[in-house]
Amino acid sequence: MTLEILTAEPLMPLRHGFFTRRGGASSGIFAGLNCGPGSSDQSESVRLNRARVAEAMQVAPDALITLHQTHSADVVTVTEPHGGDAPRADAMVTNRPGLALAILTADCQPVLFADAEAQVIGAAHAGWRGARDGVLENTVAAMEALGANRAAIRAVIGPCISQRAYEVGQEFLESFLDEDPENTRFFANGAPEKYQFDLVGFGLDALRKAGVADASWIGQCTYSDPVRFYSYRRSVHEGQADYGRLISAICL
Repeated sequence: MTLEILTAEPLMPLRHGFFTRRGGASSGIFAGLNCGPGSSDQSESVRLNRARVAEAMQVAPDALITLHQTHSADVVTVTEPHGGDAPRADAMVTNRPGLALAILTADCQPVLFADAEAQVIGAAHAGWRGARDGVLENTVAAMEALGANRAAIRAVIGPCISQRAYEVGQEFLESFLDEDPENTRFFANGAPEKYQFDLVGFGLDALRKAGVADASWIGQCTYSDPVRFYSYRRSVHEGQADYGRLISAICL
């Protein structure tokens, strides 16, 4: 099956893609394009899937750069393939052609950044913790350190969990209100003593406050579309032992 790659006009003309699960070599609960080496999927299937993504991005397999993601606000600057263990961080930036910066997600926000004129790109993994702690703002700052103009940076949030699928409890709500009482606008009432969190709205607000030229969401919910997307939360609700990881990438 052919890979399905979602693209976004604001990131043009740079090569980029939010890859769905379609077109991969994995089977079972991982069926499709599982690109997560941290999953319990067969390592050869993951390797084949990542090789297909690298080919689609027109880079060598080792130039498809991923991170050891830890839900932090840490950003690294990438100048070459890391070869060994992936850096522990949740975002990266580069100004080097031929490197595809790639983020793995399964409900969290994959965010791709580009200042096409300055030839600086970035990619971030922004779940609720990383987004709250500043990973998106830190990515913009790291791009700026490489010569980007934040007023020229365009950022696109890829497929992630939508507000209607993201139920949280009172403690979660209070942790955000402790940070800023105005964060109440990112929560809607749900079931009794439950709330619906707008992760996308929170991410877009952070990006716009950081002063980027354009911030948008691709409009796809991972939880609600099992044919196209992996979802950690859906896997928990269905009692599955593990879940696949989607990949999103950008390259100069």
